[in-house]
Amino acid sequence: MPDPQPIRNLLATVPGGPFPDFVADFSHAPGTCVVFGSGTVARTGVFARNLGSSRALVVTDRGIADAGHLDRVLASLGAAGVEWSAFMGVVENPTTDTVDACVAAARRNQADLLIGLGGGSSMDTAKGCNFILTNGGRMSDYHGTGKATKPMLPLIAIPTTAGTGSECQSYALISDAITHAKMACGDKKAAARIAILDPALTLSQPARVTRVTGIDALAHALESAVSKKRNDISIAYSRAAFALLSHYYLTALREPTNETARAAMLLGAALAGTAIENSMLGAAHSAANPLTAHFGIVHGEAVGLMLPHIMQHNMTDPAAWEEYTTLAAPLGLAGEALPGWLAGVLHQAELPEKIPAGLITPENLPQLAQEAAGQWTAQFNPSPVDAATFETLYRSAS
Repeated sequence: MPDPQPIRNLLATVPGGPFPDFVADFSHAPGTCVVFGSGTVARTGVFARNLGSSRALVVTDRGIADAGHLDRVLASLGAAGVEWSAFMGVVENPTTDTVDACVAAARRNQADLLIGLGGGSSMDTAKGCNFILTNGGRMSDYHGTGKATKPMLPLIAIPTTAGTGSECQSYALISDAITHAKMACGDKKAAARIAILDPALTLSQPARVTRVTGIDALAHALESAVSKKRNDISIAYSRAAFALLSHYYLTALREPTNETARAAMLLGAALAGTAIENSMLGAAHSAANPLTAHFGIVHGEAVGLMLPHIMQHNMTDPAAWEEYTTLAAPLGLAGEALPGWLAGVLHQAELPEKIPAGLITPENLPQLAQEAAGQWTAQFNPSPVDAATFETLYRSAS
């Protein structure tokens, strides 16, 4: 595990601490060594070689390549004597077709290491590829937890956005290309061996990407903090993540070249991802997925606009109310004011605060609500939710 002092230094800049030492070195990431600091991407080749690789496949997209990040990774691999190839077919909300194309590239190039470079879609595609490449079958065979029976290739995760925290999770979120249903496919063997958190890579994020990924990271911290599966470990990560993200999100939007803000957002997203790995999410993500599947609303936007309403619903749960109170205190707020605070953040970030007019109709509302209730994260929401509850929540958000 690397020297955690840079992490401790950054955590010390925000109210809400002190935070447990284990948060500073990510002791509960799923078998993942977290490397944090500007310029750390230059060590990719050394890490690849240390993992025994001679042929790496970098899983990314054209935008990441155009930003110059792919060249940095490839130069590092080359300097370490690791042969490489690149799959640049990653799309937002990757599908089973995306994964199948990545698997074909990995087989063609005889890859012995996968590198997910980009946002959550790149890392999820790399994980999905790993399942099929090493264990065979189809992506649907791994829907759920722990269904890979054979060893998997090592994975290096290099996020270029501060959002999903996928680099610290053992799950891949892949959509069925036909039905568009999202499948969460998890196995501890799928987790990255090494996560490289290099804040310099996030400086190239467009403002819109910073907005939507940042609000998704905030949602991860807020939902994992009150999940029914929360525990002392996950709560510590959730609180540390929320402290960083709530303190620096708007700064990162207003001052896109502020490296401290970018570092805080990247670290906060990874901490929130570790919190999810040790607990789970809730109804905001359940409600968001049908909005993305049917109307193309970007995931972060969909989660953000639903979350204040979910949080208000969760106020009926005493334990959730108590945790909201703890999270709100460093902001100078009472717990019941936290949903309003989040709505204000959405407004300042120029993100949607309501579902676009006309999308929710009396005809499609029952189906959307039923689909939301069927999402697996719904069962972990602190206050019970069913299809009738989601109908009410969708109306509130419209």
